[in-house]
Amino acid sequence: MSNIMSNSTLQFYNQNAKQFADSTLQVDMSAVYGEFLPHVMPQGHILDAGCGSARDAAYFKQQGFQVSAFDASAEIAKLATEHLGQPVEVKTFQQLKDQQRYDGIWCCASLLHVPKRELSEVFLNLQNALKAEGVLYVSFKYGTEERRHNDRLFTDLDEAALMNLIAHCPSLTLVKHWQSQDQRPERSHEIWLNAIIKKSPSCADAAC
Repeated sequence: MSNIMSNSTLQFYNQNAKQFADSTLQVDMSAVYGEFLPHVMPQGHILDAGCGSARDAAYFKQQGFQVSAFDASAEIAKLATEHLGQPVEVKTFQQLKDQQRYDGIWCCASLLHVPKRELSEVFLNLQNALKAEGVLYVSFKYGTEERRHNDRLFTDLDEAALMNLIAHCPSLTLVKHWQSQDQRPERSHEIWLNAIIKKSPSCADAAC
């Protein structure tokens, strides 16, 4: 597991699943929903990838979208299953092998635990899992480091690193990127990099 998600990171989430899930359930994500959902076809299929508490998947489901979700932590996936009212798979981004399945993929504060050296492969997995004209949302803590904090490993990203990742995915195009403050009051000093990315409409096969 060490090359997929660090053992300490996974252990942190398994040991603190309830506390972590509870701390995120009430975070107001309406502004980001407003950036993402207009790009998803009505009642389309959205994957909440690295779903945590499944807060966002549950919202998408309430809005009439079909949803799927996964998380690398088995303990968090159990809680997410309860909150979402449907099974949440235990899986990593590296194990995502779906082909042209989703109209939208939502990666909110989840890709940041992927080692930097593996992000290019993961972005290709996300590209391939999207249908033509599908939309991808990603967010990272803003910066340029790989670092350890509270027993977890983080990969921070800035605009240049994000553009480099997208450049290696032939059918992905950046629609918009922006910086935002963390919505949790005690973390309002933390800055996030957000991006909306679309897959080409002319993509006839997943690997184009």
